[in-house]
Amino acid sequence: MPIRVLVIGAGAAGTTAAIFAARAGADTVLLERTRDGGRKILISGGGRCNVLPIALDESRFVTDSSPNLLRKMLRSWPLAEQVRFFEEDLGIPLVEEHESGKRFPASHKARDVRDGLLAHARSHGVDTRFDTRVTSLDANDAGGWRVGVEDGESLVADRVIVATGGLSVPNTGSDGTGLRLMEALGHVMHPTYAALTPLTADAPSLAALSGVSLAVSLTAQHPARSATATGGFLFTHRGYSGPSVLDVSHVAVRSHAEPPAARVTVRWTALGEAEWEAALRPQAQRTVQGALRAELPERLAQVLVNMAGVDGSTSLADLRRDDRKRLIETLVRGELPWSGDEGYRKAEVTGGGVALSEVDPRTMESRRAPGLYLCGEVLDAFGPIGGYNFCWAWATGRAAGMGVMR
Repeated sequence: MPIRVLVIGAGAAGTTAAIFAARAGADTVLLERTRDGGRKILISGGGRCNVLPIALDESRFVTDSSPNLLRKMLRSWPLAEQVRFFEEDLGIPLVEEHESGKRFPASHKARDVRDGLLAHARSHGVDTRFDTRVTSLDANDAGGWRVGVEDGESLVADRVIVATGGLSVPNTGSDGTGLRLMEALGHVMHPTYAALTPLTADAPSLAALSGVSLAVSLTAQHPARSATATGGFLFTHRGYSGPSVLDVSHVAVRSHAEPPAARVTVRWTALGEAEWEAALRPQAQRTVQGALRAELPERLAQVLVNMAGVDGSTSLADLRRDDRKRLIETLVRGELPWSGDEGYRKAEVTGGGVALSEVDPRTMESRRAPGLYLCGEVLDAFGPIGGYNFCWAWATGRAAGMGVMR
């Protein structure tokens, strides 16, 4: 009799785990609480699905666990091999967007990725069961597992793979079930928090900038941690969004529970202090406002001049030294006022979760519960915007799927 494997969660990690378990010879059943599965895949990349990054910088991942364990898990399936899986095994050609450093399906349709994964799973005999909500998970006397499901009989398996995601974007089916089940089984859990989420602000001076976007460099600093990111920045009607904001947001989010509040500073252009010194030298009849408009959106230039306490109509020839220094400080290291965040509702991923030391990095098997395997967002790790979190899902899902047959 083949080994019977139940995979809980038909997202990126779970479907990948089911594929590799089935390819290794397991009798595999994929359970999914929603009616279709893979909903985060469908909404990723604005509906285009940022499948993978062009290059992978391991240092950009965030974890409260061992970075060495994280690297071992990531390296179990190198980036080039992941690309080949999509292009050769799934028949989904990928294209590179060099400006953003991202890879997308050539069709630019996220549905092709979700449907391609599920079709490949079924072609290898995976039994997919949607609208199936898992309610309990218990080891049985025979050395296997009993999985309780809502409105149905319990299912029995030799191995169980938990790929239930975290708490982010709950309307996709991420309700924290897996996290609760893992905690109940005694796993060490690191506190969870919303990561890659927009920040909110109560700043009247910035309220009129909704819709303004540009590329910036942001730094979020807290006594316990810091993060820096360069990329798109968007003023929203509630605060700030864009890749640069999302990539540093976890430092701000976590500071709510660990005062003091994180300090967020911004360099509004590619220009540093020396470049701004040159840009603000006297030039004919040019004004301060005119010099800033040459580098920044007009509405933002006006707000920044006001924040620095400088009269924008002043000619560069009449700009006093102290005013110039204050203005440059605002442009290069200006403080970005923030008051909160959009939480899990708009978070791309969940930070925290099961400590990486709780699983074998080669197989993803739980060190506390033999026959139980963990992968994806339920584990304590996440990366920046740009396909990093899919890379984590594909790698750990594959390791778990192959691990059940070791």
